[in-house]
Amino acid sequence: MAYANVIPSIHDSWELVLGNEFQKEYFIKLKEFLLAENQQYDVYPSTNQIFNAFNSTPFQKVKVVILGQDPYHGDGQAHGLSFSVPKGVKQPPSLVNIFKEVSTDIGGEIPLHGNLSHWAQQGVLLLNATLTVRAHQAGSHQNRGWERFTDAAIEAISKYRSNTVFMLWGAYAQAKEKLIDTNRHYVLKAPHPSPLSAYRGFLGCKHFSQANSYLEEKADTGINWVIE
Repeated sequence: MAYANVIPSIHDSWELVLGNEFQKEYFIKLKEFLLAENQQYDVYPSTNQIFNAFNSTPFQKVKVVILGQDPYHGDGQAHGLSFSVPKGVKQPPSLVNIFKEVSTDIGGEIPLHGNLSHWAQQGVLLLNATLTVRAHQAGSHQNRGWERFTDAAIEAISKYRSNTVFMLWGAYAQAKEKLIDTNRHYVLKAPHPSPLSAYRGFLGCKHFSQANSYLEEKADTGINWVIE
């Protein structure tokens, strides 16, 4: 992996609202950090997938934001979409619980794979607060600048979009509510879907049907949450 160009292609619609971030001192320092990391460790996801969430869901098409914290740090898991793994990779426990809730709430079978690109292509921004991680070391790239960048993305959605659904699962995601204009958008909160907390209220939260009801009320189309 070469991080010499740690600004791989980002969709033009996001470049318009976030392009200035790449020139700021914090992002220049973040690039330097990633270069140093890459010389010593494996870093996930691969360079061309760092901005997969943004490239899969153009700014003007964002309907729902699902906020995660870190990319998965296991081999082959992270591909730039929060909670998602590529086809052929075992579904992590949090994703298993997400699929359980979708099945209970919306219906449909639990999919055999964990790739959430089907959601992203419909307007679900699957955004991690931190966009890279050192292999096998959770949280290793936190507080290096990514959070400032992804906060800017949330603030841009809040300011320039309207009637977006934000799904905030767990205390970390819920702390981002302060960035969101709740008069313009719909915020749904529940415990994190991890096995440690899913049974405290994530399972049974009905966020997926609530999101669709809200979108349809605003004369938009809902999301087809069922993955074939």
